[in-house]
Amino acid sequence: MKQSILSSAALVISEHFKELKQFLRSTSFSRAIRVGIAVTLPILLGIQFGYFEIGLALGFGAFWSSPSDINGSFRHKKIGILISAALVMLVSFIKGYLHFELWLLLPVLGLFAFAIAFISVYGFRASLISFSGLIALVLSFVHESEVLEVYQYAVLIGLGGLWYLLLSKVWHRINPKAETEEFLTETFVLTAEFLETRGKLIDPNEDHEKLRSKLLNLQSELTKNHETLREILIFSKRTSGWSNYQDKRLLIFVQLVEMLETAIANPVNYDRMDALLNDHPQYIKLFQDLIFEMAYQLQMISEGGNEKKDLPQNDYLRQCFEQVKLEIGVLRKTVDYEGYLMLQNLLEYQEKQFKKLKRIKWLLGAPNTAEIDFIDRKTVKSFVAPQDYDPLLLLRNLSFKSTIFRHSFRLAVIVMIGYALGSIFPFQNPHWILLTIIVIMRPSYGLTKTRAKDRIIGTFIGGAIATGMVFLIQNPYAYGAMGAASLVVAISMMQKNFRASATFITLSVVFFYAILSPDVLTVIKFRILDTLVGAALSYAAMLWLLPTWEFVEIKESIEKSVKANKDFLHKITEYYKMKGNIPTTYNIARKEAFLETSNLNSAFQRMAQEPKSKQRETDKIYELVVLNHTFLASLASLSTYIQHHKTTEASEHFKTATEKIEKNLESLLQCLEEKKCEGARESSENEILFEEQLPPFNSLEIRDLASKSEETVRDLQEAHLVWEQLQWLFSISGKMLKLAASVKLD
Repeated sequence: MKQSILSSAALVISEHFKELKQFLRSTSFSRAIRVGIAVTLPILLGIQFGYFEIGLALGFGAFWSSPSDINGSFRHKKIGILISAALVMLVSFIKGYLHFELWLLLPVLGLFAFAIAFISVYGFRASLISFSGLIALVLSFVHESEVLEVYQYAVLIGLGGLWYLLLSKVWHRINPKAETEEFLTETFVLTAEFLETRGKLIDPNEDHEKLRSKLLNLQSELTKNHETLREILIFSKRTSGWSNYQDKRLLIFVQLVEMLETAIANPVNYDRMDALLNDHPQYIKLFQDLIFEMAYQLQMISEGGNEKKDLPQNDYLRQCFEQVKLEIGVLRKTVDYEGYLMLQNLLEYQEKQFKKLKRIKWLLGAPNTAEIDFIDRKTVKSFVAPQDYDPLLLLRNLSFKSTIFRHSFRLAVIVMIGYALGSIFPFQNPHWILLTIIVIMRPSYGLTKTRAKDRIIGTFIGGAIATGMVFLIQNPYAYGAMGAASLVVAISMMQKNFRASATFITLSVVFFYAILSPDVLTVIKFRILDTLVGAALSYAAMLWLLPTWEFVEIKESIEKSVKANKDFLHKITEYYKMKGNIPTTYNIARKEAFLETSNLNSAFQRMAQEPKSKQRETDKIYELVVLNHTFLASLASLSTYIQHHKTTEASEHFKTATEKIEKNLESLLQCLEEKKCEGARESSENEILFEEQLPPFNSLEIRDLASKSEETVRDLQEAHLVWEQLQWLFSISGKMLKLAASVKLD
């Protein structure tokens, strides 16, 4: 018993140590160290040489420009940091002359907050530049230089941004592979988890609803990872000495993307597969052993890194495949011919996964570059959609229909109210209220609510810890060291764990104030009070001030996903007819279908976080989301099959069937966009006609498979899978059309 407890404790300690090690090696932590150096070094040098105000201005500039330093290509980071530096310099210059009475300062402050927040209309990186400007605006109230002129102070702020860019450039040169390796590792882990969850779905006794929900969330995470990796690998500058490294990683990334598609692909619908496996339960364990081993090997690769000796061997996987083939071969000799074809197709999907896994291990095993067929970078650049920076985009969003416009307006109003409350009532630091508002408020209700809750809890925890430590420690140098360390940890955890980040931010603020002020308890009290006021204002604004509810927005997400799936189906149909090499447009359509499906799932998750009173027909919308995802799974199945098998000529039945499916999707889009849902009434009538258009496929045609040639069996496999998928796709598109006609999405 004692030994069991000790071994369990050792396992827990080992896991925590592993997590700590990963955290210390992460790009988030290295970025936080970078920010810490960029801020503290100029201040320390300024104190040392008697130029404290100059050092402080440079430190502020570096800190305010740092939010744009996020994962992605260094070129995009550089542009983001430069624009941030220019913006914070401009904000500091203008703020230096805003010495107005409160009644005049408030509208000017609101106007500036709106204008800066409105920059977010240009995408995610623009929203970080906007955040830099807002932080600079708020923190400009904290310190006004009595030594430097306004223009001198503003120029030094800009130079601080350039100093941070220089430091980032040096850091990137020292370890240019860090981000690529971190995101590849995370993608390996997520793909492994996705495969494992997919393997569990084979068992009819598992909770399929729960597993499918988990798959949707994992797919969303993987898609985000893929987008970031795509940007890093495609737009990274290729310098001599490590361009081959980048090209190999790009090939590994392509294999991981295709593994996701193959994992999503489902050669038959779940109900028929469940019925088959209930009749033949021995196949559940055989296939699960196969899938779980591939997931385990991906996990091993993520932990082994680039060490060739740590790469897992293929022996056990080969044994698993042999066992499955033997068992399926037995089924071929029985009367369950359709079951044989179903399982044979499923096995071949797993064989495709195995080939991708072997190629990944081969690429990681330092092969001769002469043996590698590298990807043309000019071609792959088309996979990254360029951001629209048209100035007219600002004009097009000057409307209350725009989510960003409503968010900017809401933020501006609450910033004015927050500053008015902080100035009229005896708050110690009104800017803390504004800082809380800017950090918490987001365009969506769910995220704002979560961040408000985490900020409050984190502030209380940080305040409690700081109170105890201030009583125990009375050394200003210790306060400075703990404040700097807390700030580094807070910045590093900002994206991963906002509650923990809020805790460490509170600790750093209290420790820094403890150096200057003996009355630390008052500082903690006002810190908590200001946070509560800022969080309450933010939450109230999301509820009552031009609220944006996801229910209204989700229709657009559904439309985009259906359009992307329709385009993917069209490309699959074209390729099936024409054969030959897979065109780039085909792969781009596939990427867009996966991306928009993940975006739709994220939109539904946001809607689910909103108040129940603001949700309508959630069950029907969820069913639409699930059906749309199932439609993509069926498309992925068809896509994977035709890419890796020599297929027969497309029949007239095939053409007619795909036309009917596309017509269903077109009717679905009309129903969503224009509420013209006449097609929904015709859907049930067309279902019978559709069955007639399919190639006749029944047990008579697949009788005595054991006596048929391999080529004949191969043709039957193709006919069976294509027949299954066409029937399944038409059925799903019809269900989606009926749902869209019954649900009110306005």
